[in-house]
Amino acid sequence: FAQLFGRPIASFFDAQPQREEEDVLVSLFRAAQVEGQDMPWQSEVSRYLGICRAGVELEQLLDRPPHVGPPTYDLSVPQKVMEAVEQGNLVAEQERRRLGLGHNPIADMSDLINSQNVWASGAELPDDMSGLFLKHSSIGLCILVNFDHVRARKRFSYAHEYAHALLDRENTATVSLVRNRSDLHEVRANAFAAAFLLPRSGVWAFLNARFKGGPSVIDQTVYDPAAEQHADEVRAQRRAAPRSQVLTYEDVAALAHHFGVSYQAALFRLKSLSIVNDSEFTELRDKEQFGKDYLQMLQVLNDLEGRDEHTPDREIVSQVVHLALEAYRREEISGGKLRDLSSLLGISAKKLHALAEAA
Repeated sequence: FAQLFGRPIASFFDAQPQREEEDVLVSLFRAAQVEGQDMPWQSEVSRYLGICRAGVELEQLLDRPPHVGPPTYDLSVPQKVMEAVEQGNLVAEQERRRLGLGHNPIADMSDLINSQNVWASGAELPDDMSGLFLKHSSIGLCILVNFDHVRARKRFSYAHEYAHALLDRENTATVSLVRNRSDLHEVRANAFAAAFLLPRSGVWAFLNARFKGGPSVIDQTVYDPAAEQHADEVRAQRRAAPRSQVLTYEDVAALAHHFGVSYQAALFRLKSLSIVNDSEFTELRDKEQFGKDYLQMLQVLNDLEGRDEHTPDREIVSQVVHLALEAYRREEISGGKLRDLSSLLGISAKKLHALAEAA
């Protein structure tokens, strides 16, 4: 019955009736603007929902805290593009501060999201769908991104969907499609992703380490308390070597690789931070291929433009396997339940049972 109705087992025994929630798939199809259609990715998403439900049920059996996720940032709905961008930037800075990330690159976005009690995984989605965010009492919070996209784009998609988890949690389903990219909620999520992956202080620290992006003339005035009553000043000036501060395609490519984003994502971030002007932006955009050739020469382009070879569900399956092994060890689930889980997770029942017995 739990699988048929898409509800956790515990909900059938609640003394108090639950507030009626809309079915996750119904909300998802409405958000994807495909209501009433038989979509090829429906079975894929349904399986992930089943995995999330199984995870939530196992957590309840293990008396784990509810899968509530990160805090919600309760901001007004943006009315203009600039407001959406400013909100995204603000929340990205606050969230990095809350997580204690400093200005360092994020090693693995899916791991970070999972650490915040949000299910996160790659999935086989349509090419025009970069990702989706789902929220329901039966599954908690869930983020799926298009597994077929290259690594840099998937990282950005994870950050984008994480923004929806922080800012748009009133919706059961939020779908990121090419055709709704101008929606202000999507603009806000994109701004968040850029600022979250490429923090202002981190970008400047990277450029400073390369002695790039600074002013051509630096003036310094030294404070002297003994001279407060006088007009005397101790001043110093240093001029940078001609064109030494100009950013090149190499700098943009290196910045992109450092933070694990695409060349264009790094370049757009430089422009939004007013580090490059319009003419410099255009010139650097025209030299994108040179930047990629540079990374290819260093044998690191695959870090950004390669595709993962592991199964799309690796991250989420590993989490539920951990819960299943622990539940079996504590005798909270039977061998039969373990076999059912192995089928749902797409792994060997024999191997899972052997590991559970050894736990």
